[in-house]
Amino acid sequence: MKIISIFNQKGGVGKTTTSINLCSYLAMNGYKVLVIDIDPQGNTTSGMGIDKRNVDLSIYDILTSKDVSIESAMKESELISNFYIVPSTMELAGAEVELINKSDRESILLNKIKNLEKDFDYIFIDCPPSLGLLTINALTVSNSVIIPIQCEFYALEGVGQLVNTVQLIKKSLNNDLEIEGIILSMYDGRTKLCNEVAEEVKKYFKDRVYKTTIPRNIRLAEAPSFGLPIMLYDNKCKGAKAYEKLAKEFIKKVD
Repeated sequence: MKIISIFNQKGGVGKTTTSINLCSYLAMNGYKVLVIDIDPQGNTTSGMGIDKRNVDLSIYDILTSKDVSIESAMKESELISNFYIVPSTMELAGAEVELINKSDRESILLNKIKNLEKDFDYIFIDCPPSLGLLTINALTVSNSVIIPIQCEFYALEGVGQLVNTVQLIKKSLNNDLEIEGIILSMYDGRTKLCNEVAEEVKKYFKDRVYKTTIPRNIRLAEAPSFGLPIMLYDNKCKGAKAYEKLAKEFIKKVD
């Protein structure tokens, strides 16, 4: 089992879109996948068709209560076989305040996840766009990080900060943490700026940048509002083909 956080301190770069769609295609390829939505916005939860108002147990309960296991909060997807999710709700927004005085506050998720080692091929964690206790819990338990980077000027400003964050966690809490790969998202090869940003990212991260890029695509943006991954919303659009290709590249790279 491999645990991978999808993380970027900048918002709106495609973390949730990647969580939903990369995992959907991995599940379709026969891998048993769990997604933990640790973002208070809960977009991965709603993007997979789960009504957050009707969730009994969520990641909030797992982090704040010793008696709640990950298994008890886990939901099997009604849309895709082999796909499971630990949902998020708005309660999670206050979790960091509740966790701050706990002695094991950085490793609560690590302690809860140990029992799942033989149950899944991959566990992905959709992180919030900030370096608080929620993200620290995710990075502490992860083997690696996938970083979606939007192809725009401001993306380059945050690259150094991203690497420093990963190194900080690696040094203090998780010696095994590595960068799994970089995804270039919202890519438009027709623009000069987009190509320049892509080249700079490749120069910095070298072979850790996935060859598959995720294009700007209206269908990708629409799918979450219907509670569907792109493969069930429009499997012939450019966004769907890109994530299908990315999943194959991911599998090949990991294997």
